[in-house]
Amino acid sequence: MPTLSAPLWKYVLILLAVMSAFLFVLMAADKGKARRGAWRVSEKTLFVFALLGGAVGGTAGMFVFRHKTKHLQFRLFFPLLAAAQLALCAWLYFKK
Repeated sequence: MPTLSAPLWKYVLILLAVMSAFLFVLMAADKGKARRGAWRVSEKTLFVFALLGGAVGGTAGMFVFRHKTKHLQFRLFFPLLAAAQLALCAWLYFKK
């Protein structure tokens, strides 16, 4: 079985960074669409990308763009999931 050339936490951190950047941009795009009254990104899609590692970016986008801040499920779920994802990365880093 091939071994990873870098510690697992680095791969997880890269995944979190890429997905967070993507969800941050997606939140900005959805906010713009909301202002124009255009077709919107579904809430389900936003949650899926948060679950796939983008919760940090989703949380940042929520507050930077003041988007979805009135929805309790976003205000609670995104920050809690972001903390869990960062905790996983930290656990992998400190795990011996």
